[in-house]
Amino acid sequence: MSQKRCPKCRSVYTGDAKFCPKDGTPLVEIVEAHAPSSAGSTQVRQAVKPPPSGTDPAKTLRNQTLDQRYQVVRKLGEGGMSFVYEAKDIATGESLAVKIMTPKLAQDKPAAERLRREAGLAMRLDHPNICRILRLGETAEGLIYLVMPLLKGELLSDKEVREGPIPVEVGVPIMKQVCDALDFAHQQQIVHRDLKPENIFICPERDGKLKAVVTDFGLAKERRAEPGMAKLTATGIILGTPEFMSPEQIRGKPLDGRSDIYALGLVAYEMFTGRLPFEGKSAQDMMIARLRGQPMPLRKARADLQFSPEFEKALMKAIEADPGDRYQGAKELGDALEKAAGTRDSLMSKIKGKLF
Repeated sequence: MSQKRCPKCRSVYTGDAKFCPKDGTPLVEIVEAHAPSSAGSTQVRQAVKPPPSGTDPAKTLRNQTLDQRYQVVRKLGEGGMSFVYEAKDIATGESLAVKIMTPKLAQDKPAAERLRREAGLAMRLDHPNICRILRLGETAEGLIYLVMPLLKGELLSDKEVREGPIPVEVGVPIMKQVCDALDFAHQQQIVHRDLKPENIFICPERDGKLKAVVTDFGLAKERRAEPGMAKLTATGIILGTPEFMSPEQIRGKPLDGRSDIYALGLVAYEMFTGRLPFEGKSAQDMMIARLRGQPMPLRKARADLQFSPEFEKALMKAIEADPGDRYQGAKELGDALEKAAGTRDSLMSKIKGKLF
């Protein structure tokens, strides 16, 4: 029977418990990494040789097995605070993604506690447009890992680079799905805080439609979280990407779902025009512009695309500097974009009718 440990009080439990009965902290699996057995042979647990001195253990997981269940196949990518691997669920044969957090993060107790807590929150987000965290665990070396579905498709950022500005008729359904995901998360009192094209995955479906999936909710922040867990500057982690931060996030004020709406407005603006509404020579300049300046009108950014006044008004409302002037819910933004896009399509049909 697997054992679980409370990362806060260090108590060990067996059974199906998910939270520590003493302090309510999400429990993590106590696992051992071990080499996979060869085909057809009886699997025998064996300790993995420790990596050479100075080697990052998060980089050396290929061909190892986590928790006697997840066989690491290959590394998919890495970032400033994690490594992402493709893994195979030995029990089901399903391909999954495993995100291993860097030792620097795991060794910082406040940061690690925050990650465990918020990953536990994100496990509640069971929605078709959210990449759900399936399991939270810890390796024998003390590395925290998250198990998630392995998505097939491409990042919205890569799609934009490959195709350029996305047509309204393609982009609005994508935005509508992201709004549905955010609306669900906000109802659970969870704010994403770092919405950007790199955190939106586009998956082609069998019927030819595109499915949008929001990722990295494991690094989200519950609205009720205490202020002391809001900043992780000691570990070099910035909560939010400068180009997409809301004014209130830049100022370090308390956030709610309207901050995500602002970020999504910037994502949509860039998706439809290929540029951002605030310009500057550096990320700092762009942040200052968002605090002091006015966004570039949508039609000025791409006059050749002939956005309707209704569509421009709907999108620009999402990036109002004052949260009270924005949409108060993500669903409201999605509905407004969908309605405005329908108005545009109707106008274009009338124009074509007169021409032909």
